[in-house]
Amino acid sequence: MLKASGIHKHYGNLHVLKGVDLEISASEIVSIVGSSGAGKSTLLHILGTLDKPDEGTLSMNGKDLLKLSGENLAKFRNEQIGFIFQFHNLLPEFTASENIQIPGMIKGSESNKLLKRAGELAELLGISHRLDHKPATLSGGEQQRIAVARALINDPSVVFADEPSGNLDTENAKTLHELFFTLRKELGQAFVIVTHNEDLAGMADRKVTMKDGLIL
Repeated sequence: MLKASGIHKHYGNLHVLKGVDLEISASEIVSIVGSSGAGKSTLLHILGTLDKPDEGTLSMNGKDLLKLSGENLAKFRNEQIGFIFQFHNLLPEFTASENIQIPGMIKGSESNKLLKRAGELAELLGISHRLDHKPATLSGGEQQRIAVARALINDPSVVFADEPSGNLDTENAKTLHELFFTLRKELGQAFVIVTHNEDLAGMADRKVTMKDGLIL
């Protein structure tokens, strides 16, 4: 489904990625591990089209993603890719339900369908009773589940998660990672998860280890 080949990335004189090849299959859960500075987050941002490589190719289902730009790239990202970050980045002035719906609003989906879909995802994630609450009144685990629902609202093909459990305690972190498997079973998305937690990384279908800008 997603294929990256020969990915190089420099930031000034720093050669962060040094020729990375990686393929992600549909509905596959892949973890990416490695020490700080190995290039994990940089690779994730390139795979998710948030950044572009200096060299290499990137495609999804045969579409050359590096040829997309401007509105076409934004549209593709909005419809096909979901993101979950260590910090949930929920908008404090909106309710949980409204936060979940934001990518769908950007897409232009019908409001009644969006509201229904947000409710379905909240039910699946065990937070349906918190939809009318604003982020400040939610626990860390609840906030992260809202962020997960937001990433899924447009039914993307792949969800990229950058240290999604980094702000959670051990129990909530394990629950969140287990949740990814439930979601994959129910919804069929692929998940690519960058994490420092080796135990949680080991739960994935495949663990990819990076070192000095390369995949070992």
